[in-house]
Amino acid sequence: MELTRDDILKLMQDKAYRPLLLKELIGLFNVSRKERPVFKEMIGDMLEKGLIVKIRGDRYGLPGKMNLITGVLQGHPDGYGFVKSDLEGEADLFVPKRNMMGAMHNDRVVARIESADRGGRLEGRIIRILERFHSRIVGRFERGKNFGFVIPSDRKISHDIYIPPKLFNKAKDGDVVVAKIIAYPQKTRNPEGEIIKVLGRSSTPGIDTGMIIEEYELPTEFPEDVITEAEALPGEVAESMLKERVDLRTLQTVTIDGERAKDFDDAVSIEKLPDGRFRLWVHIADVSYYVPWGSELDNESYNRGTSVYLPDRVIPMFPERLSNHICSLNPREDRLTLTAEMMFDGNGNRINYKIYESVINSNERMTYTAVKEILEDEDSKIISRYSDLIETFHLMRELCLKLRAKRMGRGSIDFDLPEPEIILDLQSKTINIVRSERNIAHQIIEEFMLAANETIARHMGNKEIPFIYRVHESPDEDKIMEFNEFMEDLGYKFKLNHQQPKTFQRLLNKLEGKSEETLINQLLLRSMKQARYSTENIGHFGLASEHYTHFTSPIRRYPDLIVHRLIKEVSKNRRIKEERKSLLDAKLKDIAKHSSERERLSMEAEREVVELKKLEFMQDKIGSEYDGVISGVVAFGFFVELEDILVEGLVRVTSMYDDFYRFEERQHRLAGDRTDKVYRLGDKVRVRVDKVDMEKRKIDFILA
Repeated sequence: MELTRDDILKLMQDKAYRPLLLKELIGLFNVSRKERPVFKEMIGDMLEKGLIVKIRGDRYGLPGKMNLITGVLQGHPDGYGFVKSDLEGEADLFVPKRNMMGAMHNDRVVARIESADRGGRLEGRIIRILERFHSRIVGRFERGKNFGFVIPSDRKISHDIYIPPKLFNKAKDGDVVVAKIIAYPQKTRNPEGEIIKVLGRSSTPGIDTGMIIEEYELPTEFPEDVITEAEALPGEVAESMLKERVDLRTLQTVTIDGERAKDFDDAVSIEKLPDGRFRLWVHIADVSYYVPWGSELDNESYNRGTSVYLPDRVIPMFPERLSNHICSLNPREDRLTLTAEMMFDGNGNRINYKIYESVINSNERMTYTAVKEILEDEDSKIISRYSDLIETFHLMRELCLKLRAKRMGRGSIDFDLPEPEIILDLQSKTINIVRSERNIAHQIIEEFMLAANETIARHMGNKEIPFIYRVHESPDEDKIMEFNEFMEDLGYKFKLNHQQPKTFQRLLNKLEGKSEETLINQLLLRSMKQARYSTENIGHFGLASEHYTHFTSPIRRYPDLIVHRLIKEVSKNRRIKEERKSLLDAKLKDIAKHSSERERLSMEAEREVVELKKLEFMQDKIGSEYDGVISGVVAFGFFVELEDILVEGLVRVTSMYDDFYRFEERQHRLAGDRTDKVYRLGDKVRVRVDKVDMEKRKIDFILA
């Protein structure tokens, strides 16, 4: 059957002017009797995913044609929520508490639009829960005489979980626990659960990370069959594996990573020719050699989608035998790789390339710090230690700066935002927070990996085969108009064009070194869409790139592994059969969607753990004073980000006793009625830490 979901949606959009019965849909699409079982299965799948909806009278239609929105519910501690539509550009739908119908934070739902207020805000009601996000809840157990409750640690879940006495399972009052949901909430009844794990007391070392891992249901253990398959892999590269591979073991090659990195999936080599051209080799671990389609390792890595990097641990996509050993490009060990060999002229223009399977033997495992000490600090001890590689690093810097200049010239947007680095003691307790450094060594690897990713994407884009791209749409025009208005209020006459990344980079250049630089960078980043994986090549707005993919990290990202397999398939088959293309197209769409979802989930988990570590660090800082910048203004106060440690907290209007303050939304400020004091986004203030609430995950400041 050649009919696809996209075909059905398009025809229903164009021709279905009313909700249709199943037999009417069969007629509309001319489905033969033989094809009906497959068609019905496809309709059922679309119904389950919320692409179409079924209403009274067993009729089917598109949500948008029936005042319905399909999307993910974002809950609020007070019980109401917002449905974020699956469709780009659609406004969020406000759902009051009385209309939540038992839906919980992060559930996929169908909601009906019922009204709009004077400001145009849509209000509605949940009519169907398509998919429950939570199967278990993490929280604090409160034990009573005849029953107990688990109070969720995620405050966006507004329901406490009722626990019958027979399901306490030895949990004590005040324990942090995991409760499995055995009955979901209804309109007038709390959810019911069973305690399946006791994580410990709130003071247990590392419990904050453990809570987030459980909340996001991140898999920390590999199934036995996956471990068995990994253990059966060879421990070293044998000569028999090198058939038809290019032998690059004598080529000077290095890896450059962070001090704490344990898996090395990329290595680089470089030379400069007498005519001024550069030859750059980017070698990427050939994980696909060890992990074929449909294997236990493949299925598990698909489910995980990505490795998750937390301050005190890593949850890897592959077992250690692969990620830290046979697939890791460890120094002075033979390793199988896929190499992108690129030739650049003296101005950084790529003029030629080759892509092939290879074997390398890395000369050295370098760190970003060591390379920086060679190139920027000119540390004589480090230079002496790595004397054989010094010329190589200077060549790398030379090419890196040329590639970067080319990229900036075409309009690539470079957000140089400070990132917090959490310093932990041996018990995973936060002892300091510092700004992570981004030096010339980071830039070298960044530019070389970008060049390889673009080369691969352009190469595969010219082939007639389905592929996975890394895409980034241009931002919504209304969001950029709102940002332009804000910049005008700050006194900037510069206007961004939502379709021209060059205008974004020009603004960032103008802001460089100014006090408001970091804040405006953050606001601009929030105005943009998230990058994602797609089988449709729509380009990458942020990089100002027409062709982009992820090729360089197959140990920690599933789409990169798929890209490697597709490169090999194209190189080994002159012609891909149409049947194979159709199969790949459907498979890759699913992989792209799933990988994007897993990536977002892991990013949220990482962010949550970092925020908890920040809270932990601030617990004993009550009464301490810090300088900060106002990072957000709301009707009930303003948020302040501390300058040195990148911790954010709230100054409440109720703590500002010197005046009554009006919230002026358009100007992003609070203005005093009597004193003419103004607290505006971007202003510098000095604050005192007033309260740190680990349970509610927030910090209160007062003005110093």
